[in-house]
Amino acid sequence: VRDVTATIECTGLLCASILSKKLAAGLQGLVLDVKTGSGAFLPDLAETLVLAQELVAIGNGAGLPTVAVLTDMNQVLGHSAGNALEVLETIHFLTGMEREPRLSAVILALAEAMLLLGELAQDQADAAQQIRHALDSGAAAEQFGRMVQRLGGPADLLQRASEYLPAAPVSMPVYPAQGGFVHAMNVRELGQIIVALGGGRRRTTDMIDAAVGLSDIAGLGDWIEPGGRPLAQVHARSRQAADEAAAAIRRAVTLSAVTPASVPAPVGQTLTA
Repeated sequence: VRDVTATIECTGLLCASILSKKLAAGLQGLVLDVKTGSGAFLPDLAETLVLAQELVAIGNGAGLPTVAVLTDMNQVLGHSAGNALEVLETIHFLTGMEREPRLSAVILALAEAMLLLGELAQDQADAAQQIRHALDSGAAAEQFGRMVQRLGGPADLLQRASEYLPAAPVSMPVYPAQGGFVHAMNVRELGQIIVALGGGRRRTTDMIDAAVGLSDIAGLGDWIEPGGRPLAQVHARSRQAADEAAAAIRRAVTLSAVTPASVPAPVGQTLTA
């Protein structure tokens, strides 16, 4: 109904859609990751802030302790986009093989907010220490493995992820025509590339290809050049699909001879009231 009545971006209806399910579930507390930037539903920071304030006010007003953490989506979190590729990056994060700093910052901010809201930590420093211990001790990875097994997945997914996760037959790096620093990227367009590869749906009847996507995605400020650091690695079903994705990636990423004056922090305000 919101689609055909052009009310998709109506803040009131957005809040109703997001919070109705949470309130119905009988939660004791709610931490919301509210994103802003080119890859977010609301790219404008001011509009995102209004949405976050409304979500917190309505949640708290309904008796559900609610916190909103504003996070940036002007570049990709982590290095991967696509179903199996993101699962693999998740496993690498949990097992300590690779923890991309921006992704780490967002995860820590959300987890800290959850521990504090649930009164499971004395303060932010205590929450951060608990999270680091859960990650570094392997407890978080072990719990994830148990969750997978209880849902019918393999018991040794963490140890043999590459054997279980599907891989696309075509994998190729994407280079720019000339070198430069990554000055900006349209993350929404990168998401559309995943859909075009088959990793998302345009219609409800579409089948999702879990193997396709992008990995090794560059970040803002990275130096990119032909034969050196690529813009990304494309994983596709065919060379034609990979070539089309590569052209779209080059259009979505803006390079410059100078580094960006500033790079948005991955975590912004935390709203509690």
